[in-house]
Amino acid sequence: MDWVFWVIVAGIVAACAVAYVAVRFGRSNKQVTAAPEAKAVTPTTVEQEPAEQPGAPAAPATAQAAAEEAVSELETPEAPGARLARLRRRLAGSQNTLARALADLLSVDKIDDETWDDFESTLIASDLGVGPATELVENLRKALAVGGVADPAAARKALRGELIKIVGPDMSRDLNLDHAESVPAVVMMVGVNGTGKTTTVGKLGRMLVAQGRTVLFGAADTFRAAAAEQLTTWGERVGVRTVRGDEGADPASVAFNAVDEGITEGVDVVLVDTAGRLHTKVGLMDELGKVKRVIEKKAPVNEVLLVIDATTGQNGLTQARIFAEVVDITGIVLTKLDGSAKGGIVVQVQRELGVPVKFIGLGEGPDDLAPFDAAQFVDGLLGE
Repeated sequence: MDWVFWVIVAGIVAACAVAYVAVRFGRSNKQVTAAPEAKAVTPTTVEQEPAEQPGAPAAPATAQAAAEEAVSELETPEAPGARLARLRRRLAGSQNTLARALADLLSVDKIDDETWDDFESTLIASDLGVGPATELVENLRKALAVGGVADPAAARKALRGELIKIVGPDMSRDLNLDHAESVPAVVMMVGVNGTGKTTTVGKLGRMLVAQGRTVLFGAADTFRAAAAEQLTTWGERVGVRTVRGDEGADPASVAFNAVDEGITEGVDVVLVDTAGRLHTKVGLMDELGKVKRVIEKKAPVNEVLLVIDATTGQNGLTQARIFAEVVDITGIVLTKLDGSAKGGIVVQVQRELGVPVKFIGLGEGPDDLAPFDAAQFVDGLLGE
Protein backbone atom coordinates (compact mmCIF):
# COMPACT_ATOMS: atom_id res chain seq x y z
CA MET A 1 0.00 0.00 0.00
CA ASP A 2 2.21 2.75 -1.42
CA TRP A 3 -0.17 5.55 -0.84
CA VAL A 4 -0.26 4.86 2.89
CA PHE A 5 3.50 5.13 2.99
CA TRP A 6 3.49 8.49 1.31
CA VAL A 7 0.78 9.82 3.60
CA ILE A 8 2.89 8.90 6.62
CA VAL A 9 5.96 10.55 5.09
CA ALA A 10 3.96 13.72 4.30
CA GLY A 11 2.67 13.85 7.87
CA ILE A 12 6.16 13.49 9.29
CA VAL A 13 7.47 16.30 7.01
CA ALA A 14 4.58 18.57 7.98
CA ALA A 15 5.16 17.96 11.68
CA CYS A 16 8.86 18.73 11.30
CA ALA A 17 8.03 21.94 9.45
CA VAL A 18 5.60 23.03 12.17
CA ALA A 19 8.17 22.27 14.87
CA TYR A 20 10.88 24.21 13.01
CA VAL A 21 8.64 27.26 12.59
CA ALA A 22 7.67 27.15 16.28
CA VAL A 23 11.28 27.04 17.40
CA ARG A 24 12.31 29.92 15.12
CA PHE A 25 9.36 32.09 16.19
CA GLY A 26 10.06 31.50 19.87
CA ARG A 27 13.71 32.62 19.55
CA SER A 28 12.75 35.73 17.61
CA ASN A 29 10.12 36.66 20.16
CA LYS A 30 12.60 36.30 23.02
CA GLN A 31 15.04 38.66 21.28
CA VAL A 32 12.37 41.33 20.82
CA THR A 33 10.92 41.26 24.32
CA ALA A 34 14.12 40.81 26.28
CA ALA A 35 15.09 43.76 28.50
CA PRO A 36 17.88 45.89 26.98
CA GLU A 37 21.31 45.54 28.45
CA ALA A 38 21.78 47.93 31.35
CA LYS A 39 24.25 50.70 30.69
CA ALA A 40 26.55 52.17 33.30
CA VAL A 41 25.22 55.55 34.42
CA THR A 42 27.59 58.14 35.79
CA PRO A 43 25.89 59.66 38.83
CA THR A 44 25.22 63.40 38.47
CA THR A 45 27.00 65.53 41.06
CA VAL A 46 24.47 67.69 42.87
CA GLU A 47 25.94 70.87 44.36
CA GLN A 48 24.84 71.02 47.93
CA GLU A 49 24.00 74.41 49.45
CA PRO A 50 26.44 75.32 52.18
CA ALA A 51 25.24 74.50 55.60
CA GLU A 52 23.82 77.48 57.39
CA GLN A 53 26.27 78.81 59.91
CA PRO A 54 25.00 79.41 63.40
CA GLY A 55 23.99 83.01 63.82
CA ALA A 56 24.37 83.80 60.09
CA PRO A 57 21.49 85.80 58.54
CA ALA A 58 19.23 83.77 56.28
CA ALA A 59 19.49 84.52 52.58
CA PRO A 60 16.55 86.49 51.14
CA ALA A 61 14.00 84.18 49.58
CA THR A 62 12.86 86.61 46.92
CA ALA A 63 14.07 89.65 45.02
CA GLN A 64 11.63 91.75 47.02
CA ALA A 65 13.08 90.44 50.27
CA ALA A 66 16.57 91.24 49.02
CA ALA A 67 15.51 94.78 48.17
CA GLU A 68 13.90 95.21 51.59
CA GLU A 69 17.06 93.92 53.27
CA ALA A 70 19.20 96.38 51.27
CA VAL A 71 16.93 99.26 52.31
CA SER A 72 17.11 98.19 55.94
CA GLU A 73 20.90 98.45 55.80
CA LEU A 74 20.85 102.11 54.71
CA GLU A 75 21.97 104.67 57.23
CA THR A 76 19.48 107.12 58.72
CA PRO A 77 20.96 110.65 58.55
CA GLU A 78 20.56 112.99 61.49
CA ALA A 79 17.83 115.63 61.20
CA PRO A 80 19.06 119.23 60.61
CA GLY A 81 17.57 120.50 63.88
CA ALA A 82 19.57 118.07 65.98
CA ARG A 83 22.73 118.95 64.07
CA LEU A 84 22.43 122.65 64.94
CA ALA A 85 22.30 122.01 68.66
CA ARG A 86 25.20 119.54 68.53
CA LEU A 87 27.41 121.74 66.35
CA ARG A 88 26.68 124.73 68.55
CA ARG A 89 27.97 122.82 71.58
CA ARG A 90 31.07 121.79 69.64
CA LEU A 91 31.73 125.38 68.60
CA ALA A 92 31.44 126.49 72.22
CA GLY A 93 34.12 123.99 73.22
CA SER A 94 36.52 124.91 70.41
CA GLN A 95 39.70 126.99 70.54
CA ASN A 96 38.26 129.51 68.08
CA THR A 97 40.24 132.76 68.09
CA LEU A 98 37.10 134.88 67.97
CA ALA A 99 35.53 132.92 70.82
CA ARG A 100 38.59 133.43 72.99
CA ALA A 101 38.60 137.17 72.29
CA LEU A 102 34.98 137.47 73.40
CA ALA A 103 35.63 135.44 76.54
CA ASP A 104 38.62 137.62 77.44
CA LEU A 105 36.61 140.80 76.97
CA LEU A 106 33.87 139.62 79.30
CA SER A 107 36.30 138.42 81.94
CA VAL A 108 37.61 141.86 82.96
CA ASP A 109 36.00 144.14 85.54
CA LYS A 110 36.75 147.37 83.67
CA ILE A 111 37.48 147.92 80.02
CA ASP A 112 40.01 150.69 79.31
CA ASP A 113 41.38 151.94 76.00
CA GLU A 114 44.19 149.39 76.03
CA THR A 115 41.67 146.57 76.51
CA TRP A 116 39.63 147.82 73.57
CA ASP A 117 42.74 148.06 71.38
CA ASP A 118 43.73 144.50 72.25
CA PHE A 119 40.20 143.32 71.59
CA GLU A 120 40.11 145.00 68.17
CA SER A 121 43.48 143.50 67.22
CA THR A 122 42.26 140.04 68.17
CA LEU A 123 39.12 140.50 66.07
CA ILE A 124 41.20 141.41 63.04
CA ALA A 125 43.47 138.41 63.67
CA SER A 126 40.40 136.19 63.68
CA ASP A 127 39.76 137.17 60.03
CA LEU A 128 36.84 139.35 60.94
CA GLY A 129 38.37 142.09 58.78
CA VAL A 130 39.38 145.66 59.65
CA GLY A 131 36.06 147.26 58.74
CA PRO A 132 33.79 144.83 60.62
CA ALA A 133 36.18 144.75 63.61
CA THR A 134 36.20 148.55 63.92
CA GLU A 135 32.43 148.67 63.54
CA LEU A 136 31.90 146.05 66.24
CA VAL A 137 34.25 147.77 68.71
CA GLU A 138 32.62 151.18 68.22
CA ASN A 139 29.12 149.77 68.72
CA LEU A 140 30.18 147.84 71.82
CA ARG A 141 31.92 150.84 73.35
CA LYS A 142 28.71 152.84 73.01
CA ALA A 143 26.59 150.01 74.43
CA LEU A 144 28.89 149.50 77.43
CA ALA A 145 29.72 153.18 78.02
CA VAL A 146 27.17 153.60 80.78
CA GLY A 147 27.31 150.45 82.88
CA GLY A 148 30.57 148.98 81.60
CA VAL A 149 30.87 145.32 82.50
CA ALA A 150 29.82 145.77 86.12
CA ASP A 151 26.73 143.78 85.19
CA PRO A 152 28.12 140.72 83.34
CA ALA A 153 24.68 139.64 82.17
CA ALA A 154 23.96 143.04 80.61
CA ALA A 155 27.41 143.16 79.02
CA ARG A 156 26.97 139.68 77.54
CA LYS A 157 23.55 140.59 76.22
CA ALA A 158 24.92 143.72 74.52
CA LEU A 159 27.81 141.77 73.06
CA ARG A 160 25.48 139.08 71.77
CA GLY A 161 23.22 141.62 70.10
CA GLU A 162 26.06 143.41 68.34
CA LEU A 163 27.61 140.14 67.15
CA ILE A 164 24.34 138.86 65.69
CA LYS A 165 23.87 142.20 63.96
CA ILE A 166 27.31 142.06 62.33
CA VAL A 167 26.95 138.40 61.30
CA GLY A 168 23.89 139.34 59.25
CA PRO A 169 20.62 138.01 60.68
CA ASP A 170 18.56 139.37 57.79
CA MET A 171 20.37 137.45 55.04
CA SER A 172 18.32 134.61 53.55
CA ARG A 173 20.11 131.35 54.23
CA ASP A 174 17.50 128.92 52.91
CA LEU A 175 18.62 126.54 50.19
CA ASN A 176 16.64 127.42 47.07
CA LEU A 177 15.17 124.15 45.83
CA ASP A 178 12.15 125.50 43.98
CA HIS A 179 11.69 123.78 40.62
CA ALA A 180 9.11 122.93 38.00
CA GLU A 181 7.44 119.52 38.15
CA SER A 182 9.23 118.29 35.04
CA VAL A 183 12.78 119.09 36.20
CA PRO A 184 14.72 118.71 39.46
CA ALA A 185 16.39 121.46 41.43
CA VAL A 186 20.09 121.60 40.56
CA VAL A 187 22.86 122.52 43.02
CA MET A 188 26.47 122.94 41.87
CA MET A 189 29.31 122.63 44.38
CA VAL A 190 32.51 124.51 43.53
CA GLY A 191 35.81 125.14 45.29
CA VAL A 192 39.52 124.42 45.18
CA ASN A 193 41.22 121.15 46.07
CA GLY A 194 41.38 120.31 49.74
CA THR A 195 38.40 122.32 50.97
CA GLY A 196 36.24 119.21 51.44
CA LYS A 197 34.05 119.86 48.42
CA THR A 198 33.21 116.26 47.46
CA THR A 199 32.67 115.38 51.11
CA THR A 200 30.34 118.36 51.42
CA VAL A 201 28.28 117.10 48.47
CA GLY A 202 27.90 113.77 50.27
CA LYS A 203 26.97 115.42 53.56
CA LEU A 204 24.47 117.77 51.93
CA GLY A 205 22.91 114.78 50.17
CA ARG A 206 22.47 113.09 53.55
CA MET A 207 20.79 116.19 54.93
CA LEU A 208 18.34 116.36 52.03
CA VAL A 209 17.54 112.66 52.40
CA ALA A 210 16.83 113.29 56.10
CA GLN A 211 14.31 115.92 54.96
CA GLY A 212 12.54 113.32 52.80
CA ARG A 213 13.82 114.50 49.40
CA THR A 214 14.97 112.25 46.59
CA VAL A 215 18.52 113.02 45.46
CA LEU A 216 20.89 112.15 42.60
CA PHE A 217 24.65 112.81 42.59
CA GLY A 218 26.58 113.94 39.52
CA ALA A 219 30.30 113.12 39.74
CA ALA A 220 31.61 115.81 37.39
CA ASP A 221 35.02 115.95 39.06
CA THR A 222 36.58 113.68 36.43
CA PHE A 223 40.16 114.90 36.94
CA ARG A 224 40.63 113.38 40.38
CA ALA A 225 40.61 109.60 40.17
CA ALA A 226 39.12 108.98 43.61
CA ALA A 227 36.40 111.66 43.44
CA ALA A 228 33.74 109.53 41.70
CA GLU A 229 34.43 106.55 43.95
CA GLN A 230 34.27 108.76 47.01
CA LEU A 231 30.94 110.27 45.97
CA THR A 232 29.52 106.86 45.05
CA THR A 233 30.35 105.57 48.53
CA TRP A 234 28.63 108.54 50.15
CA GLY A 235 25.52 107.90 48.05
CA GLU A 236 25.34 104.17 48.68
CA ARG A 237 25.17 104.76 52.42
CA VAL A 238 21.82 106.58 52.13
CA GLY A 239 20.41 105.14 48.89
CA VAL A 240 21.47 107.94 46.52
CA ARG A 241 22.63 106.94 43.03
CA THR A 242 25.70 108.55 41.45
CA VAL A 243 25.97 109.34 37.74
CA ARG A 244 29.62 109.20 36.70
CA GLY A 245 31.82 109.05 33.60
CA ASP A 246 35.21 107.67 32.76
CA GLU A 247 38.27 109.23 34.32
CA GLY A 248 39.21 112.29 32.29
CA ALA A 249 35.78 112.53 30.65
CA ASP A 250 34.32 115.93 29.82
CA PRO A 251 32.94 117.30 33.14
CA ALA A 252 30.19 119.25 31.40
CA SER A 253 29.01 116.05 29.69
CA VAL A 254 28.82 114.18 33.00
CA ALA A 255 26.91 117.04 34.61
CA PHE A 256 24.53 117.17 31.65
CA ASN A 257 23.88 113.41 31.87
CA ALA A 258 23.28 113.62 35.60
CA VAL A 259 20.61 116.28 35.19
CA ASP A 260 19.10 114.40 32.24
CA GLU A 261 18.80 111.22 34.32
CA GLY A 262 17.46 113.26 37.21
CA ILE A 263 14.66 114.44 34.92
CA THR A 264 13.97 110.87 33.76
CA GLU A 265 13.86 109.50 37.30
CA GLY A 266 11.84 112.42 38.64
CA VAL A 267 14.13 113.17 41.59
CA ASP A 268 13.81 116.33 43.67
CA VAL A 269 17.45 117.46 43.65
CA VAL A 270 20.57 116.82 41.57
CA LEU A 271 23.83 117.68 43.38
CA VAL A 272 26.73 118.20 40.98
CA ASP A 273 30.28 117.89 42.24
CA THR A 274 32.84 119.78 40.14
CA ALA A 275 36.61 119.56 39.88
CA GLY A 276 38.57 121.26 42.66
CA ARG A 277 40.34 123.47 40.19
CA LEU A 278 42.92 126.00 41.33
CA HIS A 279 41.65 129.55 41.14
CA THR A 280 44.90 130.61 39.44
CA LYS A 281 44.27 128.36 36.41
CA VAL A 282 42.20 130.63 34.19
CA GLY A 283 41.46 127.92 31.60
CA LEU A 284 40.10 125.54 34.17
CA MET A 285 37.99 128.27 35.74
CA ASP A 286 36.50 129.00 32.33
CA GLU A 287 35.64 125.33 32.05
CA LEU A 288 33.68 125.62 35.28
CA GLY A 289 31.56 128.30 33.63
CA LYS A 290 31.04 125.90 30.73
CA VAL A 291 29.72 123.21 33.08
CA LYS A 292 27.08 125.61 34.37
CA ARG A 293 26.05 126.69 30.87
CA VAL A 294 25.70 123.10 29.67
CA ILE A 295 23.59 122.13 32.68
CA GLU A 296 21.26 125.04 31.96
CA LYS A 297 20.42 123.50 28.59
CA LYS A 298 18.47 120.89 30.58
CA ALA A 299 17.41 122.73 33.74
CA PRO A 300 18.07 125.96 35.65
CA VAL A 301 20.86 125.91 38.24
CA ASN A 302 19.20 126.81 41.54
CA GLU A 303 22.31 127.19 43.66
CA VAL A 304 26.07 127.50 43.19
CA LEU A 305 27.65 126.85 46.58
CA LEU A 306 31.28 127.79 47.13
CA VAL A 307 33.09 125.58 49.64
CA ILE A 308 35.77 127.40 51.63
CA ASP A 309 38.14 125.95 54.21
CA ALA A 310 37.72 128.30 57.20
CA THR A 311 41.33 127.75 58.24
CA THR A 312 42.70 129.32 55.03
CA GLY A 313 41.79 132.87 56.06
CA GLN A 314 42.63 135.51 53.48
CA ASN A 315 43.45 132.88 50.86
CA GLY A 316 39.89 131.69 51.14
CA LEU A 317 38.68 135.20 50.39
CA THR A 318 40.90 135.35 47.30
CA GLN A 319 39.37 132.08 46.12
CA ALA A 320 35.90 133.47 46.69
CA ARG A 321 36.55 136.57 44.59
CA ILE A 322 37.87 134.58 41.61
CA PHE A 323 35.06 132.01 41.68
CA ALA A 324 32.47 134.77 41.89
CA GLU A 325 33.80 136.22 38.63
CA VAL A 326 33.27 132.92 36.79
CA VAL A 327 29.95 131.70 38.17
CA ASP A 328 27.25 133.45 40.14
CA ILE A 329 27.89 132.25 43.69
CA THR A 330 24.61 132.04 45.62
CA GLY A 331 25.88 130.72 48.94
CA ILE A 332 28.94 129.70 50.93
CA VAL A 333 29.77 126.53 52.83
CA LEU A 334 32.44 127.03 55.50
CA THR A 335 34.18 123.79 56.44
CA LYS A 336 36.60 123.06 59.29
CA LEU A 337 35.27 125.75 61.62
CA ASP A 338 36.17 123.47 64.53
CA GLY A 339 39.52 123.48 66.27
CA SER A 340 41.52 126.69 65.88
CA ALA A 341 39.62 128.06 62.90
CA LYS A 342 39.14 131.81 62.73
CA GLY A 343 35.39 132.23 62.86
CA GLY A 344 35.51 135.87 61.82
CA ILE A 345 35.72 134.78 58.19
CA VAL A 346 31.95 134.22 58.34
CA VAL A 347 31.44 137.99 58.46
CA GLN A 348 34.19 138.97 56.04
CA VAL A 349 33.33 136.53 53.26
CA GLN A 350 29.68 137.54 53.37
CA ARG A 351 30.55 141.21 53.06
CA GLU A 352 33.10 140.49 50.35
CA LEU A 353 30.68 138.58 48.10
CA GLY A 354 27.33 139.87 49.24
CA VAL A 355 26.06 136.30 49.59
CA PRO A 356 25.26 134.39 52.79
CA VAL A 357 27.02 131.55 54.51
CA LYS A 358 24.41 128.81 54.20
CA PHE A 359 26.14 125.83 55.79
CA ILE A 360 28.96 125.23 58.23
CA GLY A 361 30.98 122.14 58.99
CA LEU A 362 32.45 121.51 62.43
CA GLY A 363 33.86 118.00 62.18
CA GLU A 364 34.67 114.89 60.17
CA GLY A 365 31.49 112.93 60.94
CA PRO A 366 28.97 112.21 58.16
CA ASP A 367 26.38 114.50 59.75
CA ASP A 368 28.77 117.27 60.82
CA LEU A 369 27.24 119.76 58.40
CA ALA A 370 24.38 122.03 59.40
CA PRO A 371 22.45 125.03 58.08
CA PHE A 372 24.05 128.25 59.28
CA ASP A 373 22.07 130.25 61.82
CA ALA A 374 23.43 133.62 62.97
CA ALA A 375 22.02 133.45 66.51
CA GLN A 376 23.11 129.85 67.06
CA PHE A 377 26.59 130.65 65.75
CA VAL A 378 27.00 133.61 68.12
CA ASP A 379 25.64 131.62 71.07
CA GLY A 380 28.22 128.94 70.30
CA LEU A 381 31.01 131.52 70.31
CA LEU A 382 29.76 132.90 73.62
CA GLY A 383 29.49 129.42 75.09
CA GLU A 384 25.76 129.73 75.73
